[in-house]
Amino acid sequence: MVNNIELNKRQSEILRIVKADGPITGEQIADRLHLTRATLRPDLAILTMAGFLDARPRVGYFYTGKSGTQLLTENLKKLYVKDYQSMPVAVQDNVSVYDAICHMFLEDVGTLFVLDQKSHLAGVVSRKDLLRASIGQQDLTSLPVNVIMTRMPNVTYCEADDLLVTVASKLISKQIDSLPVVKKTEAGYEVSGRITKTNITKAFVSLSKDEG
Repeated sequence: MVNNIELNKRQSEILRIVKADGPITGEQIADRLHLTRATLRPDLAILTMAGFLDARPRVGYFYTGKSGTQLLTENLKKLYVKDYQSMPVAVQDNVSVYDAICHMFLEDVGTLFVLDQKSHLAGVVSRKDLLRASIGQQDLTSLPVNVIMTRMPNVTYCEADDLLVTVASKLISKQIDSLPVVKKTEAGYEVSGRITKTNITKAFVSLSKDEG
């Protein structure tokens, strides 16, 4: 739904007409181009969905006057965590580092969320954390993951109603690969999902392909 799509000659001409004489009806545009309203319908739909034009009943089409950056920003503000989050991958805080490494490998993720005995978020452990522990002389089968994890409240998280663009900024600023999606309760933070760089990339790619 962003306006970085390449317009064809007819669509560009429609834009020129609406810019000059809008608001203008679809029938009037069709008359100007010596075409039928049905022929123009797909082009008008694309231009409207892409944000170039807007339409009002009994008024017609008018040019939004918005730049590509403005339109992109508006559409980014329609992307929410809850619509793109993945299932969380978590371990209990008393599992061994060895078991955590195996779980991370089997699930093919870069971060594990660590839960306490009440299944609330207690911390996170990353590939770097596990690698650092592996380099030492410690017995990984007896070392609990809660010794090496980043603990609450130092964990960066997000909520289902957060904007994806806000989460993307957090990932960049913290230089991390994913965030737990949490629901705050009086007892603690329940983990309902995860947002990764891959989730965000897929969302932005889908946005660029959505041309109505």
